[in-house]
Order: sequence, then C-alpha cells, then structure tokens
Amino acid sequence: MARTSTVKLPPLNLAEVPKPTTLRSRGRSNSIVKVEHVGDRVEEVLDRNVYMNINADWVNAKGAWLIHVVLILCGKICIDTIPGMTQQISWTLVNLMYLAVSYLMFHWVTGIPFGDNLHSGAYDELTLWEQIDDGAQYTPAKKWLICVPIALFLASTHYTNYNPWLFAINLTTLVFVLIPKLPQLHRQRVRFMADDSTTASGMATPTTPSFPSGVSTPLVKITAADFTESRFK
Repeated sequence: MARTSTVKLPPLNLAEVPKPTTLRSRGRSNSIVKVEHVGDRVEEVLDRNVYMNINADWVNAKGAWLIHVVLILCGKICIDTIPGMTQQISWTLVNLMYLAVSYLMFHWVTGIPFGDNLHSGAYDELTLWEQIDDGAQYTPAKKWLICVPIALFLASTHYTNYNPWLFAINLTTLVFVLIPKLPQLHRQRVRFMADDSTTASGMATPTTPSFPSGVSTPLVKITAADFTESRFK
C-alpha cells in the first residue's frame, strides 16, 4: 500500500514585493587644490565661430596698443599732482595700479559684457586673455601685452633707485600678472576646496550591494533526512 508523503513549506506572502537592488555610494572628500581645464566642449567651439567676438578683437584695432602708454602717462601725471609725492612712490603706485587693472581686466573677469546671447554662453568660462586671437599663443597683441608690464617694471625699478623693498613689491606683482599669461596655464583653473563629487567619472565608488530579505531567502532547509520512513510514521 502506497503511502502519501507531504512536505510542509512556509507560506508565501505575495503582498510583500522585494525592493529593487540598490547600490550604496561612498562620498568622496573635498580636494584642497584642484586644477580644471575649461572651454573645450564641442558645442562651445562651434558657438564661438558663429559671430565675431568684439569683446576681444579690439586689442588688434588701431590705437589699441598706444592706449596703454597713454593711460600710464596720464596715471603718472595724476599721481604726481598729489602733494608730498616722491618719484619713488609715484612710479611704484603707477606700476601697481597698471598691473592690478591689467590682471582684473585680462585674467579675472570671465565672459563678455555684451552680445553674449549671440554665442550661447560659449565665452562664460573664458577670460579676456583666453579670448584674444581665439586662444592662439605668442601673437603680436599678446606679445605687446607681455612687454608693457615688463617695461613698466624696469622703468619703476630704475626711477626708484633700485630700492630693495620697492623692487620686491614691484617684482612680486609682476610675477602674479605674468603667470596667467603662460601657455601652460591656458584655460586652467585652480580651485580651492573643490567638491570631487562632480568629477569626470560621474559616479561614486560603489560598495557591496544590499539585497532585501524576503521570499528570495529560503526559510526552511530541506535535507534527505526529512524523507526517511520514520518521518512519515
């Protein structure tokens, strides 16, 4: 006579649907100093070629080179009108003021002040120095803009009678203005305390996935001993 065998299994709760597998991400710490390269996206390069960039083309216009000499002479005359002003302090102030305005104008301000909608914001991340001559290096205009602060530094050093303190101030300021003009720093940005979560990889470091417990996990382990004859007596 055949014996019927039954195996009891745990009930399944169909109402509990397992949640999809998710990956836990581990955030990255901020970098103290980070160097980024900007302005090389294809869409930005195409937008720059649509219209002429009048914000940077004026440096090649007639009289654009001479205006630097005129502004320096006008600044020197105005400073000399201050009572009690000496030639040493006067030349130092002229040098510092020109270098400060030059740095602010060519290396600090980004984008273009007018007609920006014509280029769809293609110049928003570029300084005026990076816009001149479409970013080409060692063009006549850029050579002139490099020679002017150097010549002014030499003139201020001579008329200050090579005072070591004034020489150190003028030289330090000149170095800060010339460094951004180097081709090695073209379109490079130094960020302090930058967030690395938006790096080029675009993904956080994955860790071990966490699978939900539920119907996919066996509740009872059935072995061969469960099917012995003594179990069904």
